[in-house]
Amino acid sequence: MQNEEGQNMDLYIPRKCSATNRLITSKDHASVQINVGHLDELGRYTGTFSTFALCGFVRAQGDADSALDRLWQKKKAEVKQQ
Repeated sequence: MQNEEGQNMDLYIPRKCSATNRLITSKDHASVQINVGHLDELGRYTGTFSTFALCGFVRAQGDADSALDRLWQKKKAEVKQQ
């Protein structure tokens, strides 16, 4: 819901899992959100990052590491990261 100025007024905005596209509910206390920093060609942090959300289901299955690696490899080409 937005007000007249276009500001978001909702108290809770649900997220979706980056790996499975499942909705991350408010009761999913095992979910995490990870920011992966972008580096320049010299390996210095540029101040930008990519955000990935993983639901508790992915983490419980033990697939979080491979899912995050797969997501970053796909995103890395988009942001021209080495």
